[in-house]
Amino acid sequence: MHNNFSKYIKIGICLIFSGKSFSQSPQTLSQISLFLNDATLYSEKYITPATDAAVYQSSAGWMSSPKKRKLFAVTLGVHGNVFWVPKSDRSFEIKNSDFSFFTIQNANSEPVSSATVPTALGNDNQYYLVGQLDTNNQIRMETPKGVSQESIFYPYVQGSISLWKGFEVVGKYSSKVKLKRGDYQVYGFGLKHNFSQYISSLTKNKINLAALFAFSKEDISFDFLDTYTTYGNLGINKITGKVQTYQFQISASKEWKKFELMLSSITNQSDFKYFLTGEKGQIEDIIPVQYILNEKLKDIYKTKINSICEISGRYQFNKFYVQSSVAFGKFVNTNLSVQYEF
Repeated sequence: MHNNFSKYIKIGICLIFSGKSFSQSPQTLSQISLFLNDATLYSEKYITPATDAAVYQSSAGWMSSPKKRKLFAVTLGVHGNVFWVPKSDRSFEIKNSDFSFFTIQNANSEPVSSATVPTALGNDNQYYLVGQLDTNNQIRMETPKGVSQESIFYPYVQGSISLWKGFEVVGKYSSKVKLKRGDYQVYGFGLKHNFSQYISSLTKNKINLAALFAFSKEDISFDFLDTYTTYGNLGINKITGKVQTYQFQISASKEWKKFELMLSSITNQSDFKYFLTGEKGQIEDIIPVQYILNEKLKDIYKTKINSICEISGRYQFNKFYVQSSVAFGKFVNTNLSVQYEF
């Protein structure tokens, strides 16, 4: 209640000092509040599947092998990651009863009671969200499109250096990868420790055991809602999800000459935050829409825990290695890399 009251105060102050006025200020203030509530609800349903998927993408391929390497051995690799978008996360249903401000219209501007619209991972299907700020000012928005891809590919580089007593430092980095109507980036570092060095029977049979702790950041952005009103455009044309992931991984492998098969159990905890990051709209001269909506988006910040299994195979060609892996849990993610060991 206190938060809602303070938001009304901020809107009111902006109206007073803007030099502009609404024909029905109290009614318009109420409608703006309802609009912001609906935009927050839509934001969560639209971007959450994409940020959930980002965790799986960042979790893959951290450990190339659990075996202990020689001191100061360096491995550099180029990875290609493919995330397979499940059908269930490509769309969601909206109903007029979900909204306080908007009603739904189809492409022919006909009212409908419900619609299936794309998430950020979905297709190009569009409907209209329509609402009235005051008697002379209607907001009419196209629902945002998705990336319209059944799989999402991104490349990244990864490197590691072995240290004393079976420790190894790992780092990964991808430049900002352009997606259709969005972009994605991941970077992070990890620390691995080999445990099979303490059990002679394991090393004798070329069985390797190690654990890894990693921290990564995932940034994912998409084109979002925007429209023009008599007060200017709203400036909510881009939404960004920022994810911080802490990962613990246990891996075991068995070597047969130049081939190594690895099985991993991954548990991670991810903190999700959401922001409007596009250029501010002209309406900011009257109402700080972007600021207020970013404050409301704090209500959908969340923390999630994932359990993931990963199977990987690695083959050696002199100092080069080719490795492929499949990670699965709620989603399926595949990874292919070429590595060089110095």
